[in-house]
Amino acid sequence: MTQYLLTILFTAAVTLALSWVVWKLALRFKLYPGIRERDVHKTPTPRLGGVAMFLGVLAAFALSSRNPYFAIFWTDPVPVLSLLGAVLLIVLVGVADDLWDLDWMIKLGAQFVAAAVIAWFGQLQILSLPIGALTVGSSWVSFLLTVFALVVVMNAVNFIDGLNGLVAGVCLIANGVFFAYSYLLVRDTGASTYFNLASFIAAVLVGACLGFLPMNWTPAKLFMGDAGALMLGLLMASSAVAITGQLDPAVLDPEKIGRSQLLGAFIPILLPVVIVLLPLLDFGLAVARRQWAGRSPFSPDRKHLHHRMLDMGHSDRDAVLIFYAWTAVVSLAFLLMYIGTQQSWPGDYAIGIVFGAAGVIACAVLTLLPSQHRLRRLARRVRPTRPESPS
Repeated sequence: MTQYLLTILFTAAVTLALSWVVWKLALRFKLYPGIRERDVHKTPTPRLGGVAMFLGVLAAFALSSRNPYFAIFWTDPVPVLSLLGAVLLIVLVGVADDLWDLDWMIKLGAQFVAAAVIAWFGQLQILSLPIGALTVGSSWVSFLLTVFALVVVMNAVNFIDGLNGLVAGVCLIANGVFFAYSYLLVRDTGASTYFNLASFIAAVLVGACLGFLPMNWTPAKLFMGDAGALMLGLLMASSAVAITGQLDPAVLDPEKIGRSQLLGAFIPILLPVVIVLLPLLDFGLAVARRQWAGRSPFSPDRKHLHHRMLDMGHSDRDAVLIFYAWTAVVSLAFLLMYIGTQQSWPGDYAIGIVFGAAGVIACAVLTLLPSQHRLRRLARRVRPTRPESPS
C-alpha cells in the first residue's frame, strides 16, 4: 500500500508542476481557442491541461519501471508500452482537436485505433464474463468487445467535461474507489502479490486528477480538454479490463454459490461499471437525444446533465459538488456491498444498500431543491396583484 501512496503523491506533484508550466506557456503563446456557444466559461482559457496530465502519468510509469515492487507488470513490457502508445495517440489527437476542432469522424477513428492497439498488442482483453462460467466465445469476439468498451468509456468521460473541476473530481473519486476495490479483490483472490496493473493505473489516475484539480477548480486557469478527458476514459476502461483477469468465470454459477448470494457475486463485475455510471448515463442520453433529432451522436449541444443542472438553478460550483456526491454515493455503496460479502458482515451487502439508499435520497433532494426555489420565485413574479379598492 505504501508504494501505491507514494505513486499517487509523485504523480500529483509532477502533474501540478507541469500544469502550471503548460498554463504559463499557453498564455504566453496564446494557445487557447475562442469561447463556443455551448461553453459555460466567459474568459478564453487554455485547454492543454491534458498534456500535463499525460506527462505526469508517463513519469509515474517510468518511475515504476525502476521500482522492484512493480516488476510484476514489467516482466513483459509489451502490454504496458502498447498501453502508453495508445494513450499518446489519443492525447495527440485530443490536443489537435483542442486547438483546431477536428472533425468528429477523425477523432472517433483515432479512438478505435487506440483501443485496438491496447486490445491487440497490449493483450488487455475481456476474455470471459463471470456469469456461470461464460466465456466470450472467440478471440475476435473478445477483441471487438474490448474495443467497443474502451471507445464507449472514452466518449462517456469526455461528454461530461463541461464545468470547472467536474471531470477531474468525478474521476478522482471513481478511481479512488476502484483502486480500493481492485486492491481488495487481488487480496481476496489469494494472489501472491498485491501489485497489479489495474490497481497501479487507478492510483496513477488518482494522482493525476489530484494534481490537476487545483488549476481546474473554479475559477479555472486551465482545462484538460479532449486530450485529458479521453486519456482518463481510456485508462479507466483499460484498468477495468485488466482486473477481469482476477475474476473466476465460474464465480456467478448459481448452483455453486446459492441464489441467495447471487447479488453479492455480481458486484465484482458491476462495480467497474458503476464508477463510470454518471458519464455513461450522460453519454447514452446524448446519443439518444441527437439520434432522435436526426443529428450525429457526436454533434455538440447544450443539453448535457451538467447544463441541465445549471438550468435548474444550481451555480457552477454547486452543480460540480452534487456530481461528486452522486459519484461517491453510488460507487461507495457497491464497494461496501463487496466488502460486506467478503467479510461476512451481518446481512452481507445490507450495509451498502442502506448507505446507497440514504445517499441517493440526500443527493436527489440536493439536486431538486434549487428547481423548487426557482419555481417559487417565478410564481411570485407572475402572481397577479390585487387591484386597489376605490376610496
